[in-house]
Amino acid sequence: MKKRDLLFSVIYIGIFIPLIISHAVYEHYAAFSREWAFTASFLKFALLATMGEMLGMRIRTGKYYSKDFGIIPRAIVWGILGVFTKAAFIIFSGGVPSIMMHLGMTDPAAIMAGGITVQKVALSFCISFFLNIFFAPVLMITHKVTDTHIVETGGSLRKFFSVVDTARILDKIDWRTMWGFVLKKTIPFFWIPAHTITFLLPSELQILFAAVLSTALGLILAFAANKRSDSLQEA
Repeated sequence: MKKRDLLFSVIYIGIFIPLIISHAVYEHYAAFSREWAFTASFLKFALLATMGEMLGMRIRTGKYYSKDFGIIPRAIVWGILGVFTKAAFIIFSGGVPSIMMHLGMTDPAAIMAGGITVQKVALSFCISFFLNIFFAPVLMITHKVTDTHIVETGGSLRKFFSVVDTARILDKIDWRTMWGFVLKKTIPFFWIPAHTITFLLPSELQILFAAVLSTALGLILAFAANKRSDSLQEA
């Protein structure tokens, strides 16, 4: 392991150590997550998901950072996506139990508030299923559009705020890889199971865990980019 890999690992793990070893720190974190939920979501995603993209870049290029990477624009985008993710969590974790109640489940709200049971796992799976079927594709495609815009503007913060030519960028997307791998494979085989675990956690940890999972998205997108590159070389 190279020094920069060790440093990255230490920083990433070090973010979580205070929450684990200090009850007081965890209580302050939990209170902040409850009282300033959307602000907390912005910060968690801006930090952890951006680090995930840095890790993805390390896999693709051998470097964690380059001049045109645009770390601040990426952090802004991820922070905003974190806010929308928190909103989606609220919508689906409230709406899906209501649906299940109409389908005959008794008091799903109490099930979600209680300990881990077979019913709670099943309900968490249903929440994750609907979240990932309806929300995840929008998030992933939006991220792809903003990521392309950041690359095309050279990572410049000033140019980042220029008008995004969404139609042109959508036309450039490799939809075969986006659909065949990112959506069709990662949603059912990774994101739905992973977010099932997410909804089994206490509410103050759900967005934190989702932000950690976004690190996996950086790896997934890096793998998809390499997959596309290999396909082009074979062609």
